[in-house]
Amino acid sequence: MAKEALFNILYNTYDFDSCSVLDLFSGTGSVSIEFASRGIKAVTSVDKHSGCVYWLKSVISKYDLNEISVQKADVFKFLEGHQKSYQIIFADPPYDLPTIPLISELVFKNNLLTDNGLLIVEHPSLLKLKDKPGYKETRRYGNSSFSFFEKPQ
Repeated sequence: MAKEALFNILYNTYDFDSCSVLDLFSGTGSVSIEFASRGIKAVTSVDKHSGCVYWLKSVISKYDLNEISVQKADVFKFLEGHQKSYQIIFADPPYDLPTIPLISELVFKNNLLTDNGLLIVEHPSLLKLKDKPGYKETRRYGNSSFSFFEKPQ
């Protein structure tokens, strides 16, 4: 329900035909696959778990989802060293990860979000991120929340 609501928001805000997406902590790639199925032409999917990366690559091959590029990497190291910027960055870190608040800081420090872009961080509803740079709003869906960030001016 929460991810369906998120995709409705994004689909009504962005032209998916011209967007590029970065999917952080992608796991088995369900969000990356959803973006690709909705017309996103370039999705970069990042996860450090070998099994998840292998699984997603096999799905990409089986269903010819060439718009998805998979990177096996620690997300925080990836954010520190990556150069490309994206219109949409989605992060779904493990809820018990203590460094969730660093995600927005690294995205903006390394200029990974376009001027009109949006960073979405999924997190436990008890975690508050409103003091982080670029914070726009949080939408709560039970125990899960999505916090939205825009590039600070």
